[in-house]
Amino acid sequence: MAENAIPVRALGLICSLKPSPAPSSSALIAEHVFETLREQGAECEAVRCVDFNIAPGVEADMGDSDQWPQIRQKVLAADILLISTPVWLGHPSSVTQRVLERLDAELSNTDDQGRPAMAGKVAIVSVVGNEDGAHKVVADVFQGLNDVGYSIPAQGCTYWNGPAMESTDYKDLDEVPEQVASTTAAAARNAVRLARVLKQAQYPPY
Repeated sequence: MAENAIPVRALGLICSLKPSPAPSSSALIAEHVFETLREQGAECEAVRCVDFNIAPGVEADMGDSDQWPQIRQKVLAADILLISTPVWLGHPSSVTQRVLERLDAELSNTDDQGRPAMAGKVAIVSVVGNEDGAHKVVADVFQGLNDVGYSIPAQGCTYWNGPAMESTDYKDLDEVPEQVASTTAAAARNAVRLARVLKQAQYPPY
């Protein structure tokens, strides 16, 4: 099968603090990532996590009214996971941290050759905020995702930070800066490329 014919599914977990249908810069930059993913033939779906009851914990299912299991099924079905988060107080949003904690359960989820279930999957990150801190947020999220088993493509992140102590958000921009747009497109292209490579040639057994 030609590489560009290999089907790829992408899931964006939008970790905004704002529930739907409130406008969200994290959702908007994720959609900009999706634009290139779709151009590369990927099927895309977004989930705004704050719209769901994601219980605290590090298990796949915390019981009661926990809605993480239905999100988890989408995570497991996706070849590419996009985490899109704002920066708050120099850190990823609390929603992002909750998602990473729930993904921790996948460390014990292995295939019949001992590989983590996420070892054949790709993760990328998009970050927005009006204060500096995107590099730290990306590093924190990348570390968690890689620990779980995700592979990170070359230049697998994109971000936008507005001027410090001002109120402009990414969603308020009249036009996305060219450097941000090109970085977003590169992250998406590289993610699709790596996802297709891993679907053809998995990591060796553990």
